[in-house]
Amino acid sequence: MPAVFATLDAWLAYIESQHSRPIDLGLERVVKVRDALGAVTSARVITVGGTNGKGSTCAMLEAILRAAGYRVGVYSSPHLLRYNERVRVEGMEVGDEALCTAFAAVEAARGDTSLTYFEYGTLAAWWLFCQQGLDVIVLEVGLGGRLDAVNAIEPDCSIVTGVALDHMDYLGDTREKIGFEKSGIFRAEKPAVCGDPNPPQSLLEHARAIGAQLWVQGRDFGYSGDKTQWNYRGRAQNRHSLAYPALRGANQLLNAATVLAALESLQACLPVSMQAVREGLMHVEIPARFQILPGKPPVVLDVAHNPQAAGVLAENLLSMGFYRETWAVCGMLSDKDIAGTLRHLLPRIDHWLLCDLQGPRAATASMLKDVLRGAGCQAEIVCLDSPAGALQVARERAGEGDRIVAFGSFLTVAGVMQALAVK
Repeated sequence: MPAVFATLDAWLAYIESQHSRPIDLGLERVVKVRDALGAVTSARVITVGGTNGKGSTCAMLEAILRAAGYRVGVYSSPHLLRYNERVRVEGMEVGDEALCTAFAAVEAARGDTSLTYFEYGTLAAWWLFCQQGLDVIVLEVGLGGRLDAVNAIEPDCSIVTGVALDHMDYLGDTREKIGFEKSGIFRAEKPAVCGDPNPPQSLLEHARAIGAQLWVQGRDFGYSGDKTQWNYRGRAQNRHSLAYPALRGANQLLNAATVLAALESLQACLPVSMQAVREGLMHVEIPARFQILPGKPPVVLDVAHNPQAAGVLAENLLSMGFYRETWAVCGMLSDKDIAGTLRHLLPRIDHWLLCDLQGPRAATASMLKDVLRGAGCQAEIVCLDSPAGALQVARERAGEGDRIVAFGSFLTVAGVMQALAVK
């Protein structure tokens, strides 16, 4: 008899314990259970991969397509506070009961096939979306692309936001190796949109080899703008006098242009008006991507956890204007490029409040301290046992003219959000 549980927490505890490894890349098991589920839909599928910017890209796609009148489902990961954040239908998180029903469907279909936590979640989201009568399904890749569970679902358009060094234990230690893994979500004769202006040769070659319809930022599409508005230039479609996306940070124009290229590539089946683009970009929301919580001092939330994302965070902090001192609440996972990530923030941080995180992959605060001192950091460093504890020290000591920035991991930002009761 397949297992059945009454609560979402019970399901999550169960699926987390069912496979021998938390990450086990490969499609054979997922495809087998996908076929057994038998879930089908006429919805258009957009798959979004890349090292950074996936969440923002998915959020912009969702906002614009919903403004255009389409029924949209989005699957993303990881979550910050609730598992339900991972599965959205019509802009709303799916409730516990629906998720429990979806997990039960996967459990009944899998037989003796073992699935990881992420594979269960991906198949459950897919089954649930197929019940909803959606027009568009947006799927965010979890790790890599070629062997990620999301790649078991056939896309109508694939997006790689960019390629940088992260998850090197699984994907390889060069951009060329990682680019090949990311490009595994491309499909023959289907639009393949690359938001990286300098893509690895491996990505270009794979797209060419399979006959994908490749769009590259800076070659097939791009953007320009001034301080008040920006313009999108595509292959056959230009969109002028656009307001900047509601998401903060100059890097969001890269993501926005990539989104508009993907929508241009699908215009024959998913037409989108200028008004829908404007409305979607104006109202798009996603937490913890350079999210500034007002107050004195303000708190900046950013899930930057690799060198490229940390470099963008450093630029965005510089653009915020003058603050007397910056207090960092930082915790990281040990399998990240800690030195490469922290190096970008050294010139921006006056006080480092380093925190331990929970879980087997967590780096300790003392490990982070050693990395900072090894990099020549002269700023104050304090080690604490949790993100909430680090935030408390920051709020006690920071002045009204200062700012607090929490970054380094989804776990760090989630801990700060919980402490601040941010929903």
